[in-house]
Amino acid sequence: MFLKEFYETQDNSIRIAASQASNFAKEIAHDFNPLHDVDAKRFCVPGDLLFSLVLEKYGLSENMHFIFSGMVGDGVLLNFPDTDAEHIDVTDNQGKTYLQIQRSGKSCHDKAMIETLIRDYVAFSGQNFPYVLVPLLEKENVMFNIDRPLVIYESMTLKMLKLDVTNPALETLEPTMEVNGKRATAYLHFQIKCGSEIVGSGFKKLAVSGLRAYEPEPMQAFVDEYLARKNGYLAELLNR
Repeated sequence: MFLKEFYETQDNSIRIAASQASNFAKEIAHDFNPLHDVDAKRFCVPGDLLFSLVLEKYGLSENMHFIFSGMVGDGVLLNFPDTDAEHIDVTDNQGKTYLQIQRSGKSCHDKAMIETLIRDYVAFSGQNFPYVLVPLLEKENVMFNIDRPLVIYESMTLKMLKLDVTNPALETLEPTMEVNGKRATAYLHFQIKCGSEIVGSGFKKLAVSGLRAYEPEPMQAFVDEYLARKNGYLAELLNR
């Protein structure tokens, strides 16, 4: 599968270098969250890459729930156990859990379909900022600290109505946000279609920390800088 360039296998474990994780975030998901920059002080592997690796190894089940319980740093050796269990923990060699997976129902291992779903899902995910998250924050009259933005992927829930599909495509549904003091939880809903038929649905849950009152001009400047960085990188990528 196309993911092979974004990780290495070492001693029966998976190792993701910061450069591989950053390339996945930028080139596949078009996600320019500073946490995924190679030189970021709080660098972490994008949750979308971990999600993709789970589908590559275990297939797609009718019901899946992912909890991202730890930030994976550069070069951490991750253990994806060989198991048919409904509950799976992805851990490091010290036993720390980074990802919990709960699955049930039938499973599908169609590589072409799964790759299509992965690519569509991470593309959807990469558009969350600024196009989904900023309007949600503005509506709630809050914003994160633009000098130290912290937006964390907490969990994802996926329910497939059928697995025998080709070319699944994600559609964004109405997002919601709950604000509690200096912290907010965003629920980014989507449905999966095959042609005109709805074959699945789910939502991504994000935690936004360090909230303060919304200020249009600083937020717009942050968004403009983010998009300039993103568009510059992608333009350079096309010219390589």
